[in-house]
Amino acid sequence: MSGQSGSSTRLRATGKRRRKPSRRRRTMGIAAWTAAGVVVIGGAGLGYAYVKLNDNLKAVDINAALGKNRPVDVDNGSQDILVLGSDSRSGANSAYGVDEGSARSDTAMVVHVNKGHKTASVVSIPRDTLVTRPDCTSDTTGETVAGQRRAMFNTAYEVGGPACAVKTVESMSGIRMDHYVEVDFTGFKKLIDQLGGVKITTTQAIDDSKSHLRLQPGTHTLDGEQSLGLVRTRKSVGDGSDLGRIQLQQAFIKALMEQAKSVGVFSNPKTLFDLADTATKAVTTDSDLGSVKNLTGFATGLKGLGSKNVTMVTMPVQYDPADPNRVIPLEESAQQVWTALKHDKPIPASATEKSAGDKGEAGKVVQ
Repeated sequence: MSGQSGSSTRLRATGKRRRKPSRRRRTMGIAAWTAAGVVVIGGAGLGYAYVKLNDNLKAVDINAALGKNRPVDVDNGSQDILVLGSDSRSGANSAYGVDEGSARSDTAMVVHVNKGHKTASVVSIPRDTLVTRPDCTSDTTGETVAGQRRAMFNTAYEVGGPACAVKTVESMSGIRMDHYVEVDFTGFKKLIDQLGGVKITTTQAIDDSKSHLRLQPGTHTLDGEQSLGLVRTRKSVGDGSDLGRIQLQQAFIKALMEQAKSVGVFSNPKTLFDLADTATKAVTTDSDLGSVKNLTGFATGLKGLGSKNVTMVTMPVQYDPADPNRVIPLEESAQQVWTALKHDKPIPASATEKSAGDKGEAGKVVQ
């Protein structure tokens, strides 16, 4: 969604956010990130609410952890955000598997918001991608963890936490991440429930023993538990791989964005506060976003984005010839993707033509 051990309590991620007012302002988001930013706006002016929401937020100082040896911070008005979903099974997440004393990045997306903040590109990174992981500092012991060739991408978070995940993405892409957002299983589930569920249409039955999701073809309003099941489903759709699961996640995010903009939370102060309270508890951010004021300002800058303005792809990969359960980057094609983001350009269609990640039938299961 193997490596060495890490902390069992970590930050949250996957992000989604909402916007303050007039009529049906479009929002861009990715899970908790969208709702967090959006909802916070309504509560930010209330003294008690402001303090309480501020106390909810958890932040990590990525800049201090990584120092100056990073890609150039290009100041052209665009923004790059690493959004992670944590698969920790500790605490409230224990219902989703055995706690093995560590967490990994179950879902990873690089969100590039273009200059002008009218369009965005989202690049999903398969968790099973074999990459060259750089040296990192353990976020639990403070010791250096040696880099590794052919390491699964999600082990970066496992051995070094958010900072190592950011460092690995920056090493792969050559792009400096401006921000970091994370959400875990429980936070994601609560956020969906607070939004009133997400409406989707399935084109075929889903019966997945691992995610415990069972749906007949048709239109459904998924609650938090069902939504979590959908974004974790892979065995019963497409080729049963993580690549198929990513396609489901991308379709769900589009639906979530539409749901977020349609919920009339701003007409009800209590509903607004409850959603803000849930969202700010659900996410962990980098320290630059780690306050209601900063998160609100960040969300305000994205108010013009809607699901139709967002292009979603999977980092170009192929199945590893040595291990069909793993994938490896298609270097030339992947470089086309990163170059497009670096220069604030649309991702060319040719970049994903040969990728296993954008093939298959899983992407047609949810509409």
